[in-house]
Amino acid sequence: MARKPPGQTWESFVDKQIREAQARGEFDGLSGAGRPIPDLDRRAGESWWINRKLREERVTNVPPALALRRDVDRAREQIAAADSEAEVTAIVDTINTRIRTANATIVSGPPSDVWPLDLERVLARWRADRGDHDR
Repeated sequence: MARKPPGQTWESFVDKQIREAQARGEFDGLSGAGRPIPDLDRRAGESWWINRKLREERVTNVPPALALRRDVDRAREQIAAADSEAEVTAIVDTINTRIRTANATIVSGPPSDVWPLDLERVLARWRADRGDHDR
């Protein structure tokens, strides 16, 4: 990067750098070209750029114990939509592994009060909800 020559204002120096970069095509094909700048009309706090990056990366600032509850709710929805006992078993195994890992490792935020799902109870309820009482 070039240094500002003595006697030249910062504004004219920066404008010249931008003009030369445009002439070289260094701004061509940038993502977002021709589109409005996101959140330009939003009030910006001190950490506006962090919040935007978290949204772009789909990162949440949810404490692990609360995220675990959300994951258990999603697992229950998947179980309700499952087509076979094998699928239910796989879902329960996956969420139970996640629950056990979280319960053993969560050190920040509220503690987890989520317990592994009882596979036999889950299967019994799944069968009952489907009207499958013969098994």
